[in-house]
Amino acid sequence: MHRYLLDAVVRLALKRNKMAFVSGPRQVGKTTFAKQLAPLVDQFEYLNWDETEFRRLWTKSPNSLKDRFDFARRNEKRLVVLDEIHKGKGWKQKLKGVYDHLGEDLQILVTGSAKLNVFKKGSDSLMGRYLNFRLHPLSYGELLGDEPADPESWMKGLFKEPKVDLNSSPLKSLLNLSGFPEPYFSGDAKILNIWRRSRVEKIVREDLRDLSRLPELSQVEVLVSLLPTKIGNPLSVQSLREDLEVSHNTVVRWLSYLQELFYFFELRPWTKSVVRTLKKEPKIYLYDWTECENKGVQFENMLAVHLQKACHFWTDTGEGNFQLFYLRNKEKQEIDFLIVRDKQPWLAIEAKMSDTHVDQKAIEKLTGRMNCPFVQVVFQDGIYRKLTETRAMLSAVDFLAKLP
Repeated sequence: MHRYLLDAVVRLALKRNKMAFVSGPRQVGKTTFAKQLAPLVDQFEYLNWDETEFRRLWTKSPNSLKDRFDFARRNEKRLVVLDEIHKGKGWKQKLKGVYDHLGEDLQILVTGSAKLNVFKKGSDSLMGRYLNFRLHPLSYGELLGDEPADPESWMKGLFKEPKVDLNSSPLKSLLNLSGFPEPYFSGDAKILNIWRRSRVEKIVREDLRDLSRLPELSQVEVLVSLLPTKIGNPLSVQSLREDLEVSHNTVVRWLSYLQELFYFFELRPWTKSVVRTLKKEPKIYLYDWTECENKGVQFENMLAVHLQKACHFWTDTGEGNFQLFYLRNKEKQEIDFLIVRDKQPWLAIEAKMSDTHVDQKAIEKLTGRMNCPFVQVVFQDGIYRKLTETRAMLSAVDFLAKLP
């Protein structure tokens, strides 16, 4: 299928002679995405770090990449995809050399299953030579096949009663099978179980090993097994430390590695404009929400991934600086999500599986000083209620339809 980032990568990066860095969770579809670019160019090469021949070539003479292309054929578009090269020592300097030597005549796409900023340390910077994009799992709007709306249009649509009945089957399948292409398109819960075990094992036993050289991988596997039970609540490192019988700093280090490898992401509490707010504890959400056992938690996690995907897409494509937070005060009143645009609260969102009660007092207490719109998103179909001009309750299908 045509992935949502494809046009943006071509228009904003490749056509402007910028390298495109595309990172995202393991098995989210980066390789398939890269190969979808092949029909758009005249000459195409896909090279993976796991291939011995390419690893040898990249280590000894990166500029010999030019031998794989025919530069005598003028006015032709050439694209090379370099997959997982961040695993190689000194990859950044080598890539800079290739770009400076061939960048005028060769488009370059770099993909990786770890956040590429992990490996962008040192004095020799690639700044100004690339644009960064983050590829997320499939979302409801992407499966519908519509173009994602710009932020302003999407926001306005939330406060208008829906005119079209949308198909909720893709959303129910997403909740049960995740947004990763292999299990989703299999339509089979057994395939999901097999796939999930394999994915978690590869994240810990391969990707984490390559990133950190940690010797305690079996203990990290225990940590990974504990995290699905922590979704949606402020994360206590102290509790994890006691369960694992390791130091506080060790748990923090392991969590940072798992976050860099796109196993989960964290949301911080928004501390400005909120009276008696919590200032520290983050909440975490998994990219594979099916690891959560409770359906309500699964839905909250799925909504978090959709919102994070939208924030990253709008940021990466120049709509502004979008970030996702949550709201919680010391009285334990909470709103699940807060989208912040250019450092200003933009939209507060509460996730409910089926409950249509709205706690207006808690909303007012948490958002009153922000002058920020609020929506309550309910998983079940056929719900729309406008509470005020800037507060509404609506079904998840209507909320998610125009998001990336």
